[in-house]
Amino acid sequence: QNELFKVEQYVEMVLGYLRTEDMASDIRFEEMDMDSLIREQIHKFARIFIGKKLSLEYQEVSETVLTDEKWLGFVIEQLLSNALKYTHEGSITIGMEEGRLTITDTGIGIRAEDLPRVCEKGYTGYNGHANQKSTGIGLYLCSTILKKLGHSFTITSQEGTGTRVMIGFPEES
Repeated sequence: QNELFKVEQYVEMVLGYLRTEDMASDIRFEEMDMDSLIREQIHKFARIFIGKKLSLEYQEVSETVLTDEKWLGFVIEQLLSNALKYTHEGSITIGMEEGRLTITDTGIGIRAEDLPRVCEKGYTGYNGHANQKSTGIGLYLCSTILKKLGHSFTITSQEGTGTRVMIGFPEES
């Protein structure tokens, strides 16, 4: 079942990649309850959290944001997938801080020299080469989609300590 899940994820990534070329006509902005969107994505990965014996730190988020449910869900799924792929022990924390969605892991982290390039199409960096399962497409897709949605995207990381990604939502006017 885990292998089938991985295949499904790769297929979703390929389809996401193909759809981003002309996603403007597919974007539907509406007020979204972040808690239900996050919980839906967490549920997809429950088996992997249990199998890897990783703890999930998540408290209910009582915020709504203006976004596209399908595309933001795709991004959260990709980010959780990465966090799980590169975290072998410890935890993954998901929450909202100052209006930004944060996903923080205690994984292997990203080398400082790789960090500026991780969102480039096809770039896998040191960890991607060592892992040999990286496509260099996941973070590129996240970055591309979030730009089209008008959301900010920040990644901070320290090798050997973990990674934190933040998605910022524009203030409503």
